[in-house]
Amino acid sequence: MKILDGLELAGFIKERQLKQVRALRQSWKIIPCLAIVRMGENSVTDKYTNLKSSYGQDIMVKVDIYNLNSDELLDKIKSLNSDHNVHGIIIQLPLADPKLTEQAINAVMPDKDVDGLGDKITFIPATAMAIDWLLAGYNVDLAGKKIAIIGKGRLVGMPLAKLWKSSGFDVTICDTKTADLADTLQTIDIIVSATGIPGLIKSNMIKPNSVVVDAGTASEQGMIVGDIADDVRGRQDLTITPIKGGVGPLTVTALFDNVISATRKVADQNGQQDI
Repeated sequence: MKILDGLELAGFIKERQLKQVRALRQSWKIIPCLAIVRMGENSVTDKYTNLKSSYGQDIMVKVDIYNLNSDELLDKIKSLNSDHNVHGIIIQLPLADPKLTEQAINAVMPDKDVDGLGDKITFIPATAMAIDWLLAGYNVDLAGKKIAIIGKGRLVGMPLAKLWKSSGFDVTICDTKTADLADTLQTIDIIVSATGIPGLIKSNMIKPNSVVVDAGTASEQGMIVGDIADDVRGRQDLTITPIKGGVGPLTVTALFDNVISATRKVADQNGQQDI
């Protein structure tokens, strides 16, 4: 078994980001700032909000968290859009009121939409970028391979499919309603699963020597679990993400790469030289 260790890759990128942020703060007197807008409480949301806050602190990016009710949400996003000291805004999903999701995401101005979830994006969505980085970092060549992305969500499945299809890769998009999912996966070289259904992908669905990326997250008995069943982990022929430390750490890293890019864009607009 070969492990796709996102933590190791994230460590290298983090060092580069710290240097970039230090230069922005010291030489250009700009403090990169990410605003996280959320609504309600749940264990998955709490986990990822805390990860982002901690990561920002490590690389000297200011992270402000706003836990709002439905009456405050859109007004706050509008205020953050006009705040020149805020360089990136993310809507931490899921919102307590899912009916507001589309409106909230598209209320974020494109130049600050560092999650890349709005209709008019200028940044590659963080999780899609993270998965792409992860496979590239371990020299997994996508060219000529059959790829399946399971899940059509806006956070992972759809943006990743768009990214890889635009590069000319052979991508099949599936979901939990795909009737012949097990048969389909038997022909696939690279599987990316992002459904949030624990244990969906079982060993007998995966052909020998496949690459398996578990990008699903769900809360089960107080623990964060993925889409890959336990029996898959016993296979020695697979290249696979670990139970912890696979896509997640690189997603946070990719998000902050977008925050840094957004901050540099502001510096350029202010007539500062590129760093």
